[in-house]
Amino acid sequence: MNTPLNSAMNVGDIVTKFPQAADIFKKLRIDFCCGGNRPLSEAIQERKLNEETIIEELNAAYLKMVAMNADTANWSDMSSNDIIDHVAQTHHAFLYDELPQLGQFVTKIYRVHGVNHPHLADVYHHFHDLSKELMEHIIKEDEIIFPLIKAYVSNPTEEARGKVTTAITELENEHDKAGDLLKQIRSLTNDYTLPAGACMTYTLTYQRLEALESDMFEHIHKENNILFPRFLNN
Repeated sequence: MNTPLNSAMNVGDIVTKFPQAADIFKKLRIDFCCGGNRPLSEAIQERKLNEETIIEELNAAYLKMVAMNADTANWSDMSSNDIIDHVAQTHHAFLYDELPQLGQFVTKIYRVHGVNHPHLADVYHHFHDLSKELMEHIIKEDEIIFPLIKAYVSNPTEEARGKVTTAITELENEHDKAGDLLKQIRSLTNDYTLPAGACMTYTLTYQRLEALESDMFEHIHKENNILFPRFLNN
C-alpha cells in the first residue's frame, strides 16, 4: 500500500511536508533539526524503534490533516447542529492539540534566537495571549454556548433565543480579539518571512503559526458567516 510518508524519506523532508510530524519525532527523541538530513529508517534503527508502528502513526496523523483541509462541503445547506459538531470535532480538536505543542516551539525560538531577533519577544507574548483566549473561548463554546444553541434549535422559545443572541454577540467580540492578535503576529513576522539561515525549529514555528491562522479563518468564517446569522437575522 502506497502511503504519503515512508521511512526512505529524510526526516527533515517529512517535517517540511507535514510540520506536525515534529511532535511525533520529539516524543520519540528523533532529531529532526540537526539530524534531519538522513532517512527516517536510519533514525528509527538508531533508536531501536518499531518502523511499522511509526510509519502508521505518521500517516494516520497526516491523512487526518489532509481530510481536515479538504473542506468542500456546502455549509449553507448543513443543519446548525451538524455545523456545531463539525466545528467542535475538527477546529476545536485541532486547537486542543496544536496550541500546547506550538507554544513550546514559540517559546524555544524566543529563548534561543530572541537576542538576535528582538521581535520574537512580542511574538511570544502575543501568541500566549492568543492561546489563552482561544482555549477559554472553545471551552466556553463546547461546554456552554453550543449546547445552548442546540437547545434552542430543539425548542425555539423567545427566552432561549435571547440567551443565544447574547451569547453569539459575546463570541463574535472574542473572534475579533483573536483576529487582531493573529494580524499582529503576522505583522511582527513580516508575513512569516524567515531570516537568513533560519534553523528547522524556527522554520517549523513560522509554518505552524501560519497554519494556525489559516485554520482560525476557516473556523471563524463557519461561525460568523454561516452559523450565527441564522439566529441573529430571523
